[in-house]
Amino acid sequence: MTISGKLLKSAIISGANNIINNKVTVDEMNVFPVPDGDTGTNMSATIKSALAEISLMTDDVQISTVADVTASAMLRGARGNSGVILSLLFRGLSKGLAGKSEANSKEFISAMKMGVDAAYKSVMKPTEGTILTVAREAVDAALKKAEKKSKPEEVFDVLLTEAEASLERTPELLEVLKKAGVVDAGGMGYVVILKGMRQVFSGGDIIELSAATAVAAEQASSNKAGSFDMDIEFTYCTEYLVVKKTGAKDAMTLRAYLETIGDSVVVVDDDEIIKVHVHTENPGNALEEGLKFGALTSMKIENMKEQHKQEAVKAGLQKHTLKPERPEKKYGFVAVANGAGIETLFNDLGVDRIVRGGQTQNPSTEDILEAVLATPAHNVFVLPNNKNIIMAAEQVTRLADRNVIVLQSRTIPQGLAAMLCFDEELGVSENSVAMTRALDNVGTGAVTYAARDSHFEGRKIKSGDIIALENGKLSFTDKDVSKALIKLTRRMIKGDTSYITVMYGSDVTDEEAEKAFDALRGKVSDDIEIGLVSGGQPVYYYIISVE
Repeated sequence: MTISGKLLKSAIISGANNIINNKVTVDEMNVFPVPDGDTGTNMSATIKSALAEISLMTDDVQISTVADVTASAMLRGARGNSGVILSLLFRGLSKGLAGKSEANSKEFISAMKMGVDAAYKSVMKPTEGTILTVAREAVDAALKKAEKKSKPEEVFDVLLTEAEASLERTPELLEVLKKAGVVDAGGMGYVVILKGMRQVFSGGDIIELSAATAVAAEQASSNKAGSFDMDIEFTYCTEYLVVKKTGAKDAMTLRAYLETIGDSVVVVDDDEIIKVHVHTENPGNALEEGLKFGALTSMKIENMKEQHKQEAVKAGLQKHTLKPERPEKKYGFVAVANGAGIETLFNDLGVDRIVRGGQTQNPSTEDILEAVLATPAHNVFVLPNNKNIIMAAEQVTRLADRNVIVLQSRTIPQGLAAMLCFDEELGVSENSVAMTRALDNVGTGAVTYAARDSHFEGRKIKSGDIIALENGKLSFTDKDVSKALIKLTRRMIKGDTSYITVMYGSDVTDEEAEKAFDALRGKVSDDIEIGLVSGGQPVYYYIISVE
């Protein structure tokens, strides 16, 4: 028995629905008690990005096409580190199944092995006891079974059984999991997806979205669709994939042509596939030009003026809200931030585009890619400003049509410090080095709240406790926000500290912030300059920058 494109399509849909149904359960596995909406949310959003495209495929679709489209969509829709790793696992599947109409058990599992290898290579220092371990051990066990020419459902049973066993072992590999009494969240999310896929491989029906999930998704889609009602210059939204032929011209010549017949042009050259999106009055011309580069697949043309709302909901609202800009200047900047005051700070320092996101709101690779393409510069520096966004940002470097430099900024203060060190007169590499060095010259403090009961680093933390973080690590807990601000800031002051900036969030009133700031200023040396900014950020009552 072989695995057809139809079977893989159904399995992926089932796996996606299963993680969407269970994302809250996976989120609750996160060890760190700060509000983050992390792993389950990011993994479900990542795989969900492929559903709109593969759901429209016919039953006679080739397995290679299903894998290619899924991998490409997940790469662009990847959110958070867990989402990026998940997309890389499926990208390996795409590479291993390239050119195949169907696959046997060994070919399929060997392709999954390629994904595991790619995921490991993407992480500078892979940590065992995570999704990486679960995926590797599961695939290794399945490969042994596949060598015996077993049926796909038998091999997938071994894959899932070993994944579940590996997940249960993760606390033995990571002490932090053992102390918290939980398994790895990423590994759990991966197992949930495999369970959904296994049901289809075993002959069962596709797991459907739960009633509550389906209603929430429909309401969100309807609201979002309504928000896009606007004057439309070009009638037809045209999308297609090009399977590149040998010796195909540079895909950017295709983009140049499309820009002459429409707007909202996006051409992403992704190895063997070119992803095309354009709004135009002449969809036939757009398709004909694409044929010069290879075979067309996954074609979709929508009349936005007559069927916009209904079709937008059906297609998953894949709308590019930022128009691509031709590179004109030498340097440009994209920063991830959330909060009107913080966004203004970045804009004042020269940032061209803000991608809204951060803690609890990790933007996708495509969100960041859109911002990069809308930045009219040959060299675009990207400031993720959150450790869980860096990997998603790094995927943009291989998708953009211009040079993208992703700085490893993990906090808002680090991003601001990097911008302050930029020098228009220096070259790309010199600026990259200088801005990277600046990241280590600023300390970041944060005051937030515990989103759940937890035992962390030997401390018992209750939901609602005030948490003080110093450079991402738990410093102490408190019951009072203002007292936590003062205590944390004083702890962070060093002998060479010269400047402190306090940014207060949306849950702190101006009066509360000014009162706490006055109390803090009275406890800080006159030699240190200290400023207060209305950041407007969610989640964090205060963000503190110490230089």
